[in-house]
Amino acid sequence: LLAAYLHLQYRGRGEERFAAPLKLWWALFLLLSVLAVAVHAATTLSYGLPVPALPWARDAVEVLAAVALLVAGFSAKTTGGSASEEPLLNGASESRGDDTVDASLFTSAGFLSVLTFSWMGPLLAVGNKKALGLDDVPDLDHADSVAGLLPSFKTNLEAQAGDGSGPKFTAFKLTKALVRTVWWHIAVTALYALIYNLATYVGPYLIDSLVQYLNGDERYASKGKLLVVTFIVAKVFECLSQRHWFFRLQQAGIRARSALVSVVYQKGLSLSSTSRQSRTSGEMINIISVDADRVGLFSWYMHDLWLVPLQVGMALFILYSTLGVASLAALGATIVVMLANVPPMKMQEKFQQKLMDCKDVRMKATSEILRNMRILKLQGWEMKFLSKIIDLRTTETSWLKKYLYTSTAATFVFWGAPTFVAVVTFGACMLLGIPLESGKVLSALATFRVLQEPIYNLPDTISMMIQTKVSLDRIASFLCLEELPTDSVERLPSGSSNVAIEVSNGCFSWDGSPELPTLKDLNFQAQQGMRVAVCGTVGSGKSSLLSCILGEVPKLSGEVKICGTTAYVSQTAWIQSGKIQDNILFGKEMDSEKYDKVLEWCSLKKDLEILPFGDKTVIGERGINLSGGQKQRIQIARALYQDADIYLFDDPFSAVDAHTGSHLFKECLLGALASKTVVYVTHQIEFLPSADLILVMKGGRIAQAGKYNDILGSGEELMELVGAHQDALTALDVIDVANGGSETISLSLSRSLSSAEEKDKQNGKDDGDKVQSGQLVQEEEREKGRVGFWVYWKYLTLAYGGALVPFVLIAQLLFQVLQIASNYWMAWASPVSKDAEPPVSTSTLIYVFVALAVASSLCILIRALFLVTAAYKTATLLFNKMHMAIFRAPMSFFDSTPSGRILNRASTDQSEVDTNIAYQMGSVAFSIIQLVGIIAVMSQVAWQVFLVFVPVIIICFWYQVI
Repeated sequence: LLAAYLHLQYRGRGEERFAAPLKLWWALFLLLSVLAVAVHAATTLSYGLPVPALPWARDAVEVLAAVALLVAGFSAKTTGGSASEEPLLNGASESRGDDTVDASLFTSAGFLSVLTFSWMGPLLAVGNKKALGLDDVPDLDHADSVAGLLPSFKTNLEAQAGDGSGPKFTAFKLTKALVRTVWWHIAVTALYALIYNLATYVGPYLIDSLVQYLNGDERYASKGKLLVVTFIVAKVFECLSQRHWFFRLQQAGIRARSALVSVVYQKGLSLSSTSRQSRTSGEMINIISVDADRVGLFSWYMHDLWLVPLQVGMALFILYSTLGVASLAALGATIVVMLANVPPMKMQEKFQQKLMDCKDVRMKATSEILRNMRILKLQGWEMKFLSKIIDLRTTETSWLKKYLYTSTAATFVFWGAPTFVAVVTFGACMLLGIPLESGKVLSALATFRVLQEPIYNLPDTISMMIQTKVSLDRIASFLCLEELPTDSVERLPSGSSNVAIEVSNGCFSWDGSPELPTLKDLNFQAQQGMRVAVCGTVGSGKSSLLSCILGEVPKLSGEVKICGTTAYVSQTAWIQSGKIQDNILFGKEMDSEKYDKVLEWCSLKKDLEILPFGDKTVIGERGINLSGGQKQRIQIARALYQDADIYLFDDPFSAVDAHTGSHLFKECLLGALASKTVVYVTHQIEFLPSADLILVMKGGRIAQAGKYNDILGSGEELMELVGAHQDALTALDVIDVANGGSETISLSLSRSLSSAEEKDKQNGKDDGDKVQSGQLVQEEEREKGRVGFWVYWKYLTLAYGGALVPFVLIAQLLFQVLQIASNYWMAWASPVSKDAEPPVSTSTLIYVFVALAVASSLCILIRALFLVTAAYKTATLLFNKMHMAIFRAPMSFFDSTPSGRILNRASTDQSEVDTNIAYQMGSVAFSIIQLVGIIAVMSQVAWQVFLVFVPVIIICFWYQVI
């Protein structure tokens, strides 16, 4: 009643969603209904009572109603809130209104669609017809997007920040914030995990009853249909709950990872200069790509801490009900197996750490080589540096070999655990004189097989907890770094003051030290619409002055006020890999008229005509296919298109030629930005007379301030700059005369600017010629359709010509045969009941079973050793061949291929080849062999199963191709 009341309260506020207490009640109702069915079934079967029709019908209705209500509650549509955060480059995106329904495929799906995952059908149908692109993928639900997650996570994180007495963030505080952010997913997945595990143990618990029924036991004569229905219902619940459990786990992990990545990225943008010096960019990349990902992956393990004891407890309960006190031997064997997992896990963790350290060293060297590949090609040093990479890889593979061969021990324990526990348990039964009946034996064997997963998972879970704790510590340490103070600059809204920029008694220091301030005694005002020129000798503090206005330099004292928005153009052009148009728009919507004007102001139209794809040309890494002047003008165009109130230019004209520089100054600063406040750093004396205010910097102070004519004769600083400029022009004149030139060099705008861009333009034209046939930077290739058979064949035959593959398959085949033989032996050699005469003695029964178990375990060990040997050899050969191809590639390959793409091949993809692909391919082969074995057994025992099996296979294949 309370839950229903709260639900009505939500609807009264206009929120189309179900109250959380009501969902929790439906979940509890489903759990109680399933438990009621289990209790009724156990009571009926244990005491041989007749099947009561009315209670069973009531229980069935309750279970179906609970499932319907629970799924309906989860699949209810939710209203998305307004997006407080938007992607940096997403011009097509618009902020959602407060009353906009964010209906993704999942949130708008109905009950059956959610239950069966058929809401994915339209996307799968499109993918079956063509290669999926980003436009084909439906939008995320607002709750799954960063815009929806980040505000909630930041609120929870700030609540855990503490009072300043200890570290602001710790691993425990991060964990609490994450749990509060995704708590609903944790609760739902816990419910699904519980239902799955309860349903999993229904089969082993009822096998004995089924065997007794099949053998004609009168106590179970009327229970056949009930047993069949119970098995089917349990398997349906097991299948559906597992799929939804895994789906929700992955969703929770992705949410946790996205929240952490967003917070770390925002932290990286706000770090102080001291913090930036203490951390490298590589560390931040590792935190985002490795640590945050590891925390997200922990979602798959988070329920194991309570699931493993529950699974072991249920298994022991079933064993005790069938074998009595012999179950204590099973408990002891289980503990031994768990402890046996610990040494290999610790060794693997040690080898994994060493492997990652060696990989970091190799990737650092690879990154440096790729950045300087042009020099290596010119000097002919490719093979020399390739040998260095191979040497580093050799050290890495020494740890890789240890890691892989140690994994064979873990594999042996995993597959041999059920056999070992079975041998110990049945041996205890023989010693204690407990009779082994066929039904009890099959029930115990099924229980041992189910017990295999928790035995293996517990050490792995503990290892993952330790790794996640380390990652959380690293993230917390990064979040505790010093940030730029938010109060360094007082930002006023646009139009609220006639003063655009005001610095009063400013004292600033990059390292935050008051003893050695970078800038001191700064006092100046810039009215709205003023042009402020900043000049001075090298190292006098010009660029630092602009950084102070931006709030990038820690403030020691004074006040800084700016009124309106700002746009900054750095001295070194900052270009993103992507289209020229995207670099100019920078997330803004396209305004064609404004865009054309910006191109004209920045003298970019002629350059775009030269480029084969105009403004759709993809800029290579670090602008490799653009000249320095072109990159600088694109940067200026980006600032102009933002239409800010205040513009800060850090000597952007030094990279352009004389004519272009004159055009930019006239059209941009004097024309397009005539009504804006502009602060520009310059070394060109010719640009100073146009300024309304000139700031002459010297030794971190403003030595002179005023208009050009006012300060020209009032001090020595500006006169020194003018004199040095004239001396430089005179020196150039002497050089021209010595080279035969006779033109007089004067103090003019056209001769004062660098002519470097004339050479750069020619280089730009050459680059343009290279890409006439296509974009310089191509999209990363993707295999469309199915992976070709030759890819798998090449992988399988690369190591030793594929000689080890047959041995791996034969070992797996023998293992499967021996497993079937051991199960068949135990079922055949065990008496049907206490009164039946056993075919063989108990000792013979156990000895044969032990022999079959030992033989099957040896097959597993041989299979694992052969698989690891082939995997190691294949990974080594692929690495060597890939790097030989890279280092022998022409320079045009490195110009057109971003280094990040190559580094991904050498890091992430190579890691998959090293430690994952061989096991995945082996798993597919082993599953096929196991399936064939199961089909063979069923064909001998109950061929009628093919009447259902064959149509199901046909339907599955048909569904995959429609």
